[in-house]
Amino acid sequence: MQEFRTYLETMVEITDEDWTFFTSRLVKTAYPKKSVILKSGTIEPHISFIVEGAVRLFIPHESEEKEITFGFCFKNEFVSAYDSFLTQTPSLCQVETLMDTKVYSISYAHLQEVYKTTNVGNIIGRFTTERLFLIKSKREQSLLCETAEQRYNNLFKERPNLLQQIPLKYIASYIGVTPQALSRIRKRIS
Repeated sequence: MQEFRTYLETMVEITDEDWTFFTSRLVKTAYPKKSVILKSGTIEPHISFIVEGAVRLFIPHESEEKEITFGFCFKNEFVSAYDSFLTQTPSLCQVETLMDTKVYSISYAHLQEVYKTTNVGNIIGRFTTERLFLIKSKREQSLLCETAEQRYNNLFKERPNLLQQIPLKYIASYIGVTPQALSRIRKRIS
């Protein structure tokens, strides 16, 4: 829990009183690899902070090859089907662990309590929202302005350990190509 506090205090100083109230609303959960944290068609009940592990966000399909991976989240990052969380409406996406993963989660109702009760809740909420927005914006710009090869190269400049942690089929989907096309890209640049 101290690691989470240290991370949040890079944004804002948190009093012990606010921290105690905030953490009393958190739930720590451990998920085994390949666990579905959020099923498509359900409402996102939490926003979570990854303490350990990795998850992917994707649009499911009957055929696994046609699933669309649109996000990965790792240790010290927030994860949520955020549009569903904010609107409390069913999500189109699914959230699944890629390895054993531990998270601290807070429900929508408890987060509203934190906003109303603590001095720092709104600052942390704004920071989290800004982070999630910037990730989404960067992804959209990448899809619109870069080639698949550029997206692949940029992905590994930003997250060099990705290849060891994530199956290539998910990376291919994330950069918008087939696994075969990704194989050709990897051959070209090696």
